[in-house]
Amino acid sequence: MSIIYEPRGKAREYSPLAANFYSGCDHKCLYCYAPSIQFKSREAYSTVNPRANIIRLFENDARKIAGNETQVLFNFMGDPYCLANEEHGITRQCLEIALKHHLPIAILTKGGERCLADLDVFKRFGRHIKVGATLTFSNPEKSYEWENGAAFPENRIVALEVLHKHGVKTWASFEPVIEPAESLEMIRKTLYCCDEYKIGKLNNYNKLDKDIDWTAFLEEAVSILRAADKEFYIKKDLRNAAPSIELTEREITADAHCVTPWKQHAGIPSVVDYRISV
Repeated sequence: MSIIYEPRGKAREYSPLAANFYSGCDHKCLYCYAPSIQFKSREAYSTVNPRANIIRLFENDARKIAGNETQVLFNFMGDPYCLANEEHGITRQCLEIALKHHLPIAILTKGGERCLADLDVFKRFGRHIKVGATLTFSNPEKSYEWENGAAFPENRIVALEVLHKHGVKTWASFEPVIEPAESLEMIRKTLYCCDEYKIGKLNNYNKLDKDIDWTAFLEEAVSILRAADKEFYIKKDLRNAAPSIELTEREITADAHCVTPWKQHAGIPSVVDYRISV
């Protein structure tokens, strides 16, 4: 059984490789599609447990691809800094393993300041890690309504600010975009502490996306980010919904935004086949 895997479809826009440490997620986001994929009720999915033998299996996979130039995302399904991680501490152990085997890592969380418990490890990665937050609402009441187990918006921004001050590359994911005005406000609020942005849209949730002017949203988002000289990637669904907005090649190339890989380290080759056999 492999823990590190190559995401497919839309998930591939987030990272060439990913790893999931927990089954379930306690953020309870209304828009989350994971419960249906795993044939669970939302209540059942909110019960979080570490995956069986996760540390041993992750160590085995990391050893196979030691020195790999390909970024690994923690986590695509669930959250590496869910509340349950405070009890189990799986994410820190996997970070130490990734560091030992020189794997470039991207982290995405709605856990806010919980990730700062591992700041010391992040700093040891240097340029080979980026830590980000999913940002949806500026308004805390709306955030609680939609994501009542996740950190509040200001808490997520505080985490980005601390990381940025300590020299850790920061990024933000804007997907889903539920209310464009809220997302645009969060972009503006984070320009001082966020290095990179990945922006998508809301898809197939109670048809709310049908009433949104995606062209106006993307035009404004691009204007803000270019004026601030920020790196950003626009996801395919949003590009398709707003085809009249002209974007550069880098702004539509997901892998152009992967973190810096290690090159030669103690005899480790600079290029390793990242495919892992199950």
